[in-house]
Amino acid sequence: MQRMINILNKRAKFDYEFLEKFDAGIVLTGTEIKSIRLGKASITESFCEFHNGELFVINSQVEEYLYGTHYNHKAKSERKLLLNKKELKSLEKSMQNKGLTIIPLRLYVNEKGYAKMEIALCRGKKTYDKRETIKDRDTKREIDRMKKSF
Repeated sequence: MQRMINILNKRAKFDYEFLEKFDAGIVLTGTEIKSIRLGKASITESFCEFHNGELFVINSQVEEYLYGTHYNHKAKSERKLLLNKKELKSLEKSMQNKGLTIIPLRLYVNEKGYAKMEIALCRGKKTYDKRETIKDRDTKREIDRMKKSF
């Protein structure tokens, strides 16, 4: 049995509020998918942009494959995301609104062995929203501690 590969963007939930989520395929070379299967990738600083009607993820880090020869890939490069035409058009239309962005949330390998990326249309949180998130998390932690003591 193959172990589950699940690379998360933990910072995204704190910095953004999610409006819509999509699962997208990602175009990779041979050494890139091998590195992802080893868990050697990071999407914390990445974002998505449109170029000529196609969606690309930018700033995603996939380390070079250890056993790759001169065919190895670049660690940081633009990678094309695969979505339906209808989904691409709706995302591109909603990106015209000011303050919205597309952020990758999770990079995973599905049961068929394909690399997929979960992306979300997001709006950035204000600092007072972030403070409320921290406050809610702390009160939940305190309540859980009180329940555990009884």
